[in-house]
Amino acid sequence: MSQISRVTTEHNRNPMETIQTDKSWTVIQPSKGWASLGLIDVWEYRELLVFLIWREIQGAYRQTALGLSWLFVRPLLNMLLLTFVFGYIVGIPSDEIPYPLFALSALLPWGYFSNAVIRASRSLVDNLQVISKVYFPRMVIPIAGAVSGLVDFAAAFLIIGVALIIYRIPLRIEMLWTPFLVIVAGAYALAVGLWLATLSVRYRDVSFAVNFLIQALMYLSPVIYPVSQVPEPLRLIYLLNPMTSVIQGFRWALFGSGDPPSWIFWGAVGLVFLALVSGAYIFRRTERNVVDIL
Repeated sequence: MSQISRVTTEHNRNPMETIQTDKSWTVIQPSKGWASLGLIDVWEYRELLVFLIWREIQGAYRQTALGLSWLFVRPLLNMLLLTFVFGYIVGIPSDEIPYPLFALSALLPWGYFSNAVIRASRSLVDNLQVISKVYFPRMVIPIAGAVSGLVDFAAAFLIIGVALIIYRIPLRIEMLWTPFLVIVAGAYALAVGLWLATLSVRYRDVSFAVNFLIQALMYLSPVIYPVSQVPEPLRLIYLLNPMTSVIQGFRWALFGSGDPPSWIFWGAVGLVFLALVSGAYIFRRTERNVVDIL
């Protein structure tokens, strides 16, 4: 009896010990550091990102008579309008650059920036049906809105290339700066778009304020006038506007007008980086409840 009792005891004890040994716990904690921005998740859904970019491009010119021709018509019309009103009627100086080139070199980055901000800021509200049904990192939506504007930029760049030939502007090594300037403009547009998209989730007034904001930023940037027209006491603050540095950089790279990028330019780049990181962080915190709020 004692032997049977002993075996039974051991038999009862060993499974319990096994259960206690094999038991594991999964602790879910919020990500910290750069991982909290969800950049890895965006990379894993890169195919979806490409699809959304293509959808944005097609949707912008769907059911239009001219179709993709608007990519070339719109910057040309804007350039002609600015040249006629501000170049010939008002007579605004253009730093010894023909005013059509002066305006076109500003419309090139500004057109990309403004379209990217508008598309990114409304991305969450416009894609509510998709967000509420399928899981994916929500940040790919504003990124797609910002990146899709590069097609408009490429078309406008072809126009300015033709203008350089017409005005016999020689090629310069400094033109290699233009891709970096486009990246700065895109990062700034995405930063502003992330902040506005986050606010638009809670306040629908943002969608009405975006156009006013874009218009105000245009007047606060050297699109229709040179930086030399800005009063000297306000010029330092004015130059901290990232789009001021980008537009000035384009005119310097294409025509040699003005000074090369200085410490003010790199300070503006630093502000863009801070705005982008903070906007991505706030956006990630908001996207957890975006469906419930919307």
